[in-house]
Amino acid sequence: MDVPIEKRFKVLCEISRAQHFAWREAALTLAPQLDPIQLVKKMWEITGVQTGAAYLTHLDATKPLAPQIARSIVWSSACMGEDATVEDGDGDEAFVKHGDCPWFHWHKRLGLLEEDQPGCDTWFGAAIDEINRSLGTKVKIETQCTLPAGDACCRRRIWQER
Repeated sequence: MDVPIEKRFKVLCEISRAQHFAWREAALTLAPQLDPIQLVKKMWEITGVQTGAAYLTHLDATKPLAPQIARSIVWSSACMGEDATVEDGDGDEAFVKHGDCPWFHWHKRLGLLEEDQPGCDTWFGAAIDEINRSLGTKVKIETQCTLPAGDACCRRRIWQER
């Protein structure tokens, strides 16, 4: 069976997301006393630390970090089929904008929208914490608007405090 690579990629991304929600259901079935949001945030925290470590392999600490991190997030997001762009800010500041996101649609469809933003915030925050821990920097991230809140996009500001 010859399936075009583009089709395989889209299917694989959907399988990955489906597996996340199957994992969540299995964990909560086996440990029903767990708070679902805390469980999901812990998973994204672990993922964020791993993501930050991966980003560190191509960051140049002698150059402004916020734009590099924003480009890394957008690259990762694009690889997962998300609509993401970098918006330049002033100096060592950048913005990540997600115009659309399959994770948002999965959460909405499954009635788990309250887990969407906390998961993303935890993931991005843990990645940046890992970068800061490794480089001794003070990069910050803040969520300015989100799809789950009814906004037109998700937008996060990334900057480095001196």
